[in-house]
Amino acid sequence: MADIVLDGVSRVFGHGDKRFVALDKVSYTVADNEFVAVVGPSGCGKTTCMRMAAGLEFPTSGTCKVGGKIVDRPGPDRAVVFQQFALFPWKTVQQNIDFGLRSLNVPRSEAGDRIAASIKLMGLEGYEAAYPHQLSGGMQQRVAIARAYVLNPQVLLMDEPFGALDAQTRTVMQEELLRVGRINPRTVMFITHAVEEAVYLADRVIVMTRRPGRIKETIDVKPVRLAEKWDNYERIEDVMDLESFVHLRTRIWRLLREQHDPADH
Repeated sequence: MADIVLDGVSRVFGHGDKRFVALDKVSYTVADNEFVAVVGPSGCGKTTCMRMAAGLEFPTSGTCKVGGKIVDRPGPDRAVVFQQFALFPWKTVQQNIDFGLRSLNVPRSEAGDRIAASIKLMGLEGYEAAYPHQLSGGMQQRVAIARAYVLNPQVLLMDEPFGALDAQTRTVMQEELLRVGRINPRTVMFITHAVEEAVYLADRVIVMTRRPGRIKETIDVKPVRLAEKWDNYERIEDVMDLESFVHLRTRIWRLLREQHDPADH
């Protein structure tokens, strides 16, 4: 099992007058091989939750477990994909994807097969010798995702991975992520500000409140996806035109609008 369980998690930053509560007793679970998107106002702690699952942050109180074990450090069972591609500019596509395997001392014969499979999965054939500066933003993010998948992690933690892309490339990458998820399912916690993206990709959408972050509501998308046969549509625009999609998107937007504070602007 590769589930993620946050149980009564709170996170406090700073001290004295600068002390603030980022998360307040947050509890939710991402089940094994489930795709959960987390949305909420800026500063609500959604990325902090993801970083706790990654072992990059730790709760002030409460517990965060992955696969039934308390998270106390990063590990190869979890791979993180950030908004910024974080590729090594002096390494080729193949070398970037290989980096994590070398740190895990994966045998070279096995590493070659895994790199080739990951490159094929993300449609990067022919770009193995290219450097990041020679690639578009979408291609660079494909490399970042391939670098995550090559480690064969049980859990993917994605922090606004398409946020730096233009609208057209972002749409293509959303479709690609769904395609890859069908071929190679993983437990996914996906952080985003984009409501349409969350509804299109996720089995469930968790809506958080303004800081201190709490769970406002959880929206179960998967039953609607199955009943309305969204997966029969190849392109995102076809799904977005469906009444069932529009209903879910509007419902989540209204929940988020309730959190809006004009002072933010």
